[in-house]
Amino acid sequence: MKRLMVLGAGYTQIPLYEAARQLGVHTIAASIPGSYPGFSYADECVYADISDPDAVTKAAAACRADGIATCGLDLGMRAIGQACEILHLPGPAMEAAGKASDKFEMKKALRSSGVQTARFYCVHNETELEEAMNHLAFPVILKAVDLMGSRGIYRSDTRDEARQNFRRSMQETRKDYCLIEEFIEGELFGAEAMIQNGKLLFILPDNTEAFLSTTPTPIGHSIPFRDEEMLGEQVRRQVEAAVKAIGLDNCPVNCDLIKKDGRVYIIELTGRSGATGLSEMTGAWFGCNYYEVIVRLALGEDVSRFFDHPTGTAFLSHTLISRRTGRVRQIINHNLPQPEVRDLSFNIRAGDEVRSYTNGRDRIGQVMIQGKSLDQCEQKLQEVLRNIHIVLEGDPEE
Repeated sequence: MKRLMVLGAGYTQIPLYEAARQLGVHTIAASIPGSYPGFSYADECVYADISDPDAVTKAAAACRADGIATCGLDLGMRAIGQACEILHLPGPAMEAAGKASDKFEMKKALRSSGVQTARFYCVHNETELEEAMNHLAFPVILKAVDLMGSRGIYRSDTRDEARQNFRRSMQETRKDYCLIEEFIEGELFGAEAMIQNGKLLFILPDNTEAFLSTTPTPIGHSIPFRDEEMLGEQVRRQVEAAVKAIGLDNCPVNCDLIKKDGRVYIIELTGRSGATGLSEMTGAWFGCNYYEVIVRLALGEDVSRFFDHPTGTAFLSHTLISRRTGRVRQIINHNLPQPEVRDLSFNIRAGDEVRSYTNGRDRIGQVMIQGKSLDQCEQKLQEVLRNIHIVLEGDPEE
């Protein structure tokens, strides 16, 4: 029986454990201790800090893992690269995984390969920051290079804001530098892809629903891509160039982009599948269980056949969020089971604290809808949302 180590035991990794079990693969959950739901889905558990490449490599060797995978989680990227290279397992190389885990190394690689991306400077101190600001127009973005999601990333509209946000980013990062880069005021979108043995098996652009805060944060995705006719070819060229610039191979790819005035820019990319329903979206488009494909890829199986005949199915995912902070008294959900609603789930229950949404850690659930057209999916989403009400303590009785 093949043995797969899965980095992470959160809710995002649960479908990966389930897919592996369906394939008869023995799963090993690698995570720090905690009340993580994935532990109960794994066949075996090992406590390891997945941000520590040495710890993961040691654990994978001791557990005789035949492959290592994760999904929706950046934290273990460097560990996957090191463990796969040292233990001769299928997966991205150590150097590529390192570039995918450090926004500065990534941006250098993109720039040197001519990939369309925002102008940037690496700054270690306020003297370098002042010099960089002389060469960039405002607004700008200050970025910690080693954090997940939108953490350590701040938009700055003035030099004073940039100085303050530089200090904030430097307090949050584990590095002795951060990035300042131009802010491209366009529309956020994304793309999923997979590469095996140097061949890109597919590139699937998607529309992104963004939560607008200090920086836009994805809270939903959908297909088909609205600008396919005008931008689809350009997106695929830029994503392919970015994948080659980083050197990713034998892994899924998740890429964030911005479009502005008919031109697309790569924000960042990494060697794992995306969160917020992106794996389900990809599976719907190609008529497969994408988590199963990720398992097969991590174990070295040829997976190209899964992408030969796309279905073109419309799909939409949406993260459920709260605009208020408080303790949940009741979750009212008047939605009945419907074939178009692939998933409607909550990761909160009565008695839990919820926070006004700022990033992915504040999510309270998700909705996934599949249909004949994107318009149909969007209409169904609004119907589903109208039938959900989160009652907090202190709310008036209905």
